[in-house]
Amino acid sequence: MPGSRKTRADYYIGLMSGTSGDGVDAVCVRFDEGAPRVVLAAHSYHPYPEPLRQRLLALMVPGENEIERMGVLEEQLAEIFAAASSEVHRRAGLAATDIAAIGSHGQTIRHRPRGPHAFTVQIGNPARVAERTGIATVADFRRRDMAAGGQGAPLVPAFHQWLFGHATRARAIVNIGGIANITIIPAAATSAATQGFDTGPGNALLDGWARRHTGQPQDTDGRLAACGQVYGALLGLLKDDPYFAAAPPKSTGREHFTSEWLDERLRRLGRDLDAADVQATLVALTADTITEALAPLAPEEVYLCGGGTANPVLVAAIAERLAIPVQTTARLGLDPQLVEPTAFAWLAREAKAGRPGNLPSVTGARHPVVLGALYPA
Repeated sequence: MPGSRKTRADYYIGLMSGTSGDGVDAVCVRFDEGAPRVVLAAHSYHPYPEPLRQRLLALMVPGENEIERMGVLEEQLAEIFAAASSEVHRRAGLAATDIAAIGSHGQTIRHRPRGPHAFTVQIGNPARVAERTGIATVADFRRRDMAAGGQGAPLVPAFHQWLFGHATRARAIVNIGGIANITIIPAAATSAATQGFDTGPGNALLDGWARRHTGQPQDTDGRLAACGQVYGALLGLLKDDPYFAAAPPKSTGREHFTSEWLDERLRRLGRDLDAADVQATLVALTADTITEALAPLAPEEVYLCGGGTANPVLVAAIAERLAIPVQTTARLGLDPQLVEPTAFAWLAREAKAGRPGNLPSVTGARHPVVLGALYPA
């Protein structure tokens, strides 16, 4: 808001295009260290055009001619990211010169965090974003952590710790995007380290199954799942994947939990199930793997964020499995849909200040590192 800005270049833009692959969330914010707190100037959401989204989802699964397909999508996404950035600062009544930097996560199309040649790929050319907007852009946040021996994900726990930490209570922040991840923030009065990792599928399998059987991009309000019943034999086959039993640090992506991954387990089941029963079982998979990951970490409070908070059936399933109240981050002052884009605005600020943005206790990196590469305006 023009009247509230303190100095030139006091604001940051954050862009998050997550593993759901449905669009980009943009925020324009500044950060108050005294509280700490986030001052939100404006936010917006830009859905991907459906033909682009279908090509993007196809690129997330290994296939043919990937370099050519990636190159085209890289530039198309950059144009969307640039337009989202320009719109959100104008919506806030701010000029490009009022923005210190854009933090762009980019669109993850492949994440292979294990093995001797671990790698990760996010697209959405930040050079084009900087050129189109006239605003310095920080991007490529994951690879420096991986170079230091880390998983490169999840990266938002450092921001969770900064904003949501409590003096005397251990808190869990559960982000439910295409992939779900948890952050456990110990009480500040203790010497324990913040922990976090990807628990497995969040919305990715739910969205894919709903799209196949309803023609809609997601199971709006959990309506399909609400009509079904959990099928225990299928749930057992799904939970038998070795990822769930692996010890952290760990991270994963769509290239692991694909529609083909689900179809293969349905074939092993050897019988046809009603589409609603499969959807209900996928809700149980997400809820089980989140709450089973939380159980040994014993948080005193649980707060949800991400697109999954819009699914009341999923939220209820998580709450039923926990003995403590479940709320969203709105209770802590930040809209659950805006936590991740705000985290990347914050990580851009940390990068510009030369401060580390990773938590080795989360990613497994050998040491803290400054995350991201700067593309000047």
